Formats: sequence, structure tokens, C-alpha cells
Amino acid sequence: MTEPVLSVRNLQVEFASRRGTLRAIDGVSFDIAKGEVLGVVGESGAGKSVTGLSVIGLIDPPGRISGGEILLSGLRIDNLPPEEMRRVRGKRIGMIFQDPLTSLNPLYKIGDQIVETIRTHLNLSETAARRRAIDLLAEVGIPAPEKRIDGYPHEFSGGMRQRVVIALAICAEPELIIADEPTTALDVSVQAQIISLIKRLGRDHGTAVMLVTHDMGVIAETSDRVAVMYAGRVAEIGPVQDVVRNPLHPYAKGLMGAIPTLAGDDKRLVQIPGSMPRLSAIPRGCSFNPRCASAFDRCRVDRPEPLSRGTQSVACHLYDSVPTETAA
Repeated sequence: MTEPVLSVRNLQVEFASRRGTLRAIDGVSFDIAKGEVLGVVGESGAGKSVTGLSVIGLIDPPGRISGGEILLSGLRIDNLPPEEMRRVRGKRIGMIFQDPLTSLNPLYKIGDQIVETIRTHLNLSETAARRRAIDLLAEVGIPAPEKRIDGYPHEFSGGMRQRVVIALAICAEPELIIADEPTTALDVSVQAQIISLIKRLGRDHGTAVMLVTHDMGVIAETSDRVAVMYAGRVAEIGPVQDVVRNPLHPYAKGLMGAIPTLAGDDKRLVQIPGSMPRLSAIPRGCSFNPRCASAFDRCRVDRPEPLSRGTQSVACHLYDSVPTETAA
């Protein structure tokens, strides 16, 4: 079996506060293969972005990785010294943030920013780096890249700025890209273009992609597999079509049931009662049990462990008594 590009094992992330230590990520595990897009979905506060920031090493104090392992192509990176991690970040792992304006310096031309990043991680001359920057802008769909490379961020539309950020993320040919809500601030037509671009990057370059979003439509269109997160844990993970069509975890069922269909029937959409718990008030046992219509006594006491069910893995006591199948 080919070694995964990214392997996360029992990841735990904690934040120190005046109320004590708050655990934002609690035992998260998943793999991403070469060329694969893993979608990570869940409500705000589920831990999606914190997981992505942990992988790229951008958890600042008072936060810290308190347990588990993060391996990039077999190399453990969660315990690297800051200077070594800085060389990994950008070169082997790229990042696409939600708001491109936070990733681009408004005082510098976009070409200067891309060239600087290229020369930081690749042994290229100024001329060769600029040529590569122009090629990258063309690849991500910027028209007339020879002219636009000398433009400032404010001279680009939101969708074009996001394309520039994607060019920045891939300029050093990374093995992994973490895309944190890359389409949230864009209109629907531009979203479709960015989704198509992310899919093409994975296919053409063999780049593994971790796509963080709350939009199930984006997940269904872009991802090969999907991990559903809740309160810092993975509730369910599996091939995207299996999870979308046949969700197993009650939380995943609620998310899928809240998506309107084109069938035009009069069936009411599912509404999940309550809200995501605060980190200082994570329920005992299954963290979803106060909102779950199927919860029983064990759910309020014991934390469920992931169980393989066909191609999917689900952390739910409802499946404890069902014969175990081997996940593909």
C-alpha cells in the first residue's frame, strides 16, 4: 500500500485559559493519499480550522499540540524545531486561507510576493522565479499574466485574489495543500471555478488536498472522501458519495438532511436542535448526545470509538452491536 502524504494519529490540541485547559481537538485521526482531496466538514467550532493549522504548524500560544502525531510522507513534523518547520511550511505544505486579503501584503505587487516565496524555497534566479510566477498565474486562470503580475492586490477582484493565493500555495510544488474555506467569500459562479481549479491541481500535480469547509455542496463537488467533525472529534469518515447518500452518524444524518433537494417535495428539512458545545462544557460520553434523538444511557457515559462499517468509519454506540466489516 502506498504511504499516505499526510497521516494524523490521535491528534490533541489544547488551549490554556483562566478557566483551565480547554481541549479543542481530541483524538483526531485520518490519512490523505497522493492526489486525494479530503473534505473536512462540520459546524463552526467543530475544530476543522484548528486541525488544519495544527498540520501546518501555525498553532500559537496559548495553544499547543498536546498529543498524537502528524506525519508528512512518513516524516513526523509536529515536533520539529520552529526553523525546520518553517522550511516545511510553504515548500512541502501550502495553505489557502479564507480571505485572500489576509494572505497578500497590500503594499507589494503580487509578482514580488510570489517571486519571494519561490526564491525562499527553490534555488532559482530572479528572472527564472519571475518566469515561473507568470506561468503559475496563467495556470490558475489569471488573464494576461505578463501584465497582471505587476498589479497590487486591490487591483484584483475577490475571485482573482483567491487565484493569486492558490498560485502562492502551489509555487514551491508542495506535497499537501490545506484549503481553509477557500470559497466562502466568493459568489456561486466564482466558487465553481475555484472548486474546478482545486480538483485539477490534485489530478495534474498529484497534490494531496485537505479542504476545510462548512458547505456540503463544495464537499460533494470537490472531495474524494469526507470527514465529519463535531466538538473536536471525527464523527464519521468515508468516501464522499457514501457519506452523502448513506450517512451513519446521527450528526452526519442531520447535516445531510438539512440540505434542500431539487425534487420539489414538501418534506421539511431536518433541523438539529441545540448548538455546538463550548470547549469548557463538552458533554461526557458522546459529545453529540444532548442533541441526538437516538441517544441512550451509554451515550451519556462512554465515549464511542471509531468503528468500520463497509467503506465508512463511524464513532457511534448505535453500531456497537452490529457485526464489524472491514473498511475498504
